Amino acid sequence: MGHTFDETSHFQQVDFNENPNVGVFCRTNDSILFTGKGLLEKIKKRLIKALDVELVELTIADATIIGSLLTMNSKGVIVTDFIDSKNLKIIEDHELEAYVIEDIINAVGNDILVNDYGALVHPDLKDETIKKIKEIFKVPVYKGTIGSLKTVGMAAVVTNKGLLCHPKTTDDEINHLKKVFKVDVMIGTINHGVPMIGSGLIANSKGAVVGSLTTGIEMGRIEEALKYNE
Repeated sequence: MGHTFDETSHFQQVDFNENPNVGVFCRTNDSILFTGKGLLEKIKKRLIKALDVELVELTIADATIIGSLLTMNSKGVIVTDFIDSKNLKIIEDHELEAYVIEDIINAVGNDILVNDYGALVHPDLKDETIKKIKEIFKVPVYKGTIGSLKTVGMAAVVTNKGLLCHPKTTDDEINHLKKVFKVDVMIGTINHGVPMIGSGLIANSKGAVVGSLTTGIEMGRIEEALKYNE
């Protein structure tokens, strides 16, 4: 399947400061993209074009890895406790309910996978944290693994249209994912064979951004899994 990467494409291939692990730097839903500061203007334009979103810059404890420290669906945002009140207000000013996680497991982008139908979380999260996740995202929340990994937010990417996950995801896990997220599930890789899908893919139901090492075959798989070809 051929792909063209022009300024109009809803499928963009970029690096962030020569790093193809784009998923650890950003987090998006269907209307807004949160990213760290310091991206080149031309990269920002391509992100906005691909995902058809408003781009909002955040600072979380001087870290650029916003995608690992924050997760979201259309209802709300959960963020690491490293965030300060000024940046928390930036999130809340975009009409999203925000919750600062109070758990030893706090790299929430790595540990929570969510869309508007359900959430899968790291099995070791506390019960009171899970209760709060339900309240913020307004979806059922389940504990689980993907490819036997507890870092479910990095082992897969889910939108409201589809889910792409780690190639070692078991049949039982795939069936569970379908029930949780109410979408079709496919396995794949990113950035020329990397199994941690969340590390190199930013996606919503309108478009996707992938790291520069991602092959044409991998992009075809992403397009099929997340239903961009429909």
